[in-house]
Amino acid sequence: MSARGKARRRALDILYEAELRGADPLQVLAERVERNEPPVNAYTTAIVEGVVKHRARIDELITTYAEGWTLDRMPAVDRNLLRAGTFELLWMPDVPEGVVISEWVHLAGDLSTDDSPQFVNGLLARFKSLKPTLAL
Repeated sequence: MSARGKARRRALDILYEAELRGADPLQVLAERVERNEPPVNAYTTAIVEGVVKHRARIDELITTYAEGWTLDRMPAVDRNLLRAGTFELLWMPDVPEGVVISEWVHLAGDLSTDDSPQFVNGLLARFKSLKPTLAL
């Protein structure tokens, strides 16, 4: 797995853990940085901080475009995969969009349900196509 792939996985772990604990993701991030096992790199930090900063808009987009699914109905892993993937796709222009989608779909395949990769791919691909028209 690439360095950024590992960073994405750690960001997902932090976001997921924060949700399960009912904790602030920034506090969980700070705990992980302090423990340094495994090390938390700058890319992981950027994803977690970005999701927190843009969470209201990210959740609004997911809610609007996830046909037939509410955030509450989604598995927690999928919710956080989509949040992180949406942030990276829409607010990190230095990363190729195809790479972003591929990496998050791969994580969905490794960590969630059999249907999750297709769901994550469909929604992130839709955001990619709508990106020029989305008010961010």
